[in-house]
Amino acid sequence: MNASLKALLNEKATEYNCRNFILHDPISIPHLFTNPLDIEIASFLTCTIAWGQRKTIIANARNLMHRMNDKPYEFVYDFGRSERNQLKGFVHRTFSSDDLIQFVTALRRLYRECNSLEEIFAPQLQHPGDARQAIGIFRDAFFSGPHSMHCEKHVSDPRKGSAAKRINLFLRWMVRRDNAGVDFGLWKTIPMSALSIPLDIHSGNVARNLGILSRKQDDWRAVEELDQQLRSCDALDPVRYDYALFGIGVFAKTEGIMP
Repeated sequence: MNASLKALLNEKATEYNCRNFILHDPISIPHLFTNPLDIEIASFLTCTIAWGQRKTIIANARNLMHRMNDKPYEFVYDFGRSERNQLKGFVHRTFSSDDLIQFVTALRRLYRECNSLEEIFAPQLQHPGDARQAIGIFRDAFFSGPHSMHCEKHVSDPRKGSAAKRINLFLRWMVRRDNAGVDFGLWKTIPMSALSIPLDIHSGNVARNLGILSRKQDDWRAVEELDQQLRSCDALDPVRYDYALFGIGVFAKTEGIMP
């Protein structure tokens, strides 16, 4: 990567990784909470529905937190018949209330087995290149109880080639820590260097236009290629460039960065 492009990525990562970013981003939902487990569950469920228009994602995630009495950890841990009724009618695109009920049931089981989802990810996620297997192992644990096949589509499996954007986004929120105050950095046992970029169609297109991604599909092989480029810029915190790719994608034409 040439010096001017690296400088651009550094500039834009710093520009958009700031408190002002929170207000109009889905990460604003877990920022409503102070209890680490409330933040963790709100983050996981918000990332689960993080596709489509950001305004709709935020509105639906806020509605979901309200249905959970704005106490997501308590709601999950005590989940039963009355709580199930509170979730009926929720929908976000193809994520139905049936999917949601199965997700909360799976979370209840996991939180009765461990103190945090960090305990599932951390043993497998310690080095660059570990994310594919770590996400796969989490997915296996999450779906180890009874569930529908339709429900499985909402946790992508990078072992089958998926870019797993939403889980990588969740991991960014949980693991990244700096002084900007956007990501939470709650999980201290996982190094930021082990994270992979939350790749979607928008960040993929920006990366291709910048010449740092050649693969045409937005799949795990593209994640690995882009990870390698971003780690050459910052080996300790490569996913901070998620902010740069986002910002360039939104404002590139008005700022004259790309044609």
